[in-house]
Amino acid sequence: MSSTGAADQINQEKLEAFLGKVVTDFGAALSSSLVYIGQKLGLYKALAEAGATTPAELAGRTGTQERYVREWLINQAASGYVEYDAAEGKFSLSPEQRAALADEESPAFVGGGFYLVKAMTNAVPRIEESFRKGGGILWGEHDPDLFVGVERFFRPGYRTHLVNDWIPALTGIAEKLKAGGLVADVGCGHGASTVIMAQAYPASRFRGFDNHGPSIEHARRAAEEAGVAGRVTFEVSAAGEIPGGPYDLVCFFDCLHDMGDPAGAARRAAEVLAEGGSALIVEPMAGDTVEENINIIGRTFSAASTLCCTSNSLALGGPALGAVATEEALREVVIGAGFKEFRRATQTPFNRVFEARR
Repeated sequence: MSSTGAADQINQEKLEAFLGKVVTDFGAALSSSLVYIGQKLGLYKALAEAGATTPAELAGRTGTQERYVREWLINQAASGYVEYDAAEGKFSLSPEQRAALADEESPAFVGGGFYLVKAMTNAVPRIEESFRKGGGILWGEHDPDLFVGVERFFRPGYRTHLVNDWIPALTGIAEKLKAGGLVADVGCGHGASTVIMAQAYPASRFRGFDNHGPSIEHARRAAEEAGVAGRVTFEVSAAGEIPGGPYDLVCFFDCLHDMGDPAGAARRAAEVLAEGGSALIVEPMAGDTVEENINIIGRTFSAASTLCCTSNSLALGGPALGAVATEEALREVVIGAGFKEFRRATQTPFNRVFEARR
């Protein structure tokens, strides 16, 4: 028989508070699947367009089944993702909910994040195996919704900050691109960042590189649709082997930390960079100590890192910098690759934006 000392006695009030938190997290985890369904089926957009509506009306507008929609709306109201008018028996979106869940042009749009949650959750069996045996999952082996989610989740931030804040924070780069420069976007994915830059700097040329073939195909279509294909090319390439140059700007958007060989990628960037050029390295916001990451941002990024970022690097035998890599760890990689300068040029609540120069 074991006994518990007085110091180890359970505080009932604290226990109940903790269990309440757990139940909240149960609800959040289950509800994230329903938010994903709402995004896929256009339920939020239809609700935004319709205004206050009943479950039957929303089902009619979206070609879905009322019985499912009614249960979905109850969950969404309980989650605080939609509003409910008990007197009218109708559901609606507030302006804030509409901006975050229904308006893809809004800088606050977060709908893409639920594609990421769905895709990363599907990786759990493989990640569990990796916990036991090592290794990981290559980027291209994930659920295809991962690639959709990355574009839809990060694009609002790029659209808001990339041209307005991040490039102007670099040393003379905005002026070079206005005059006509050459840019490499490494790890470009679906090409959202590349297209945004091309639209903003019509005198410049852009080359996007990614090792995931289907993403490159998507990026080419995106450039055509945006009307910038004449100045933008996309190629399948490993980050450490990108061709061409010299480039006035080499970009790494939210990708250096999950590469199998981040040092090799940074080294190649230094090799192909023009005199007076810069590398733009955008990384998730993270602290330099464990305690600085014990917050809602650190919780989100460390979870994504475990399920995707760290896993990709380990699958390639890499150093697994991870999404919460410290600034010093990133500095060591970049300076060790041949750059002489590395500084935090600017930041947002979700991003650290670094400039590296030779």
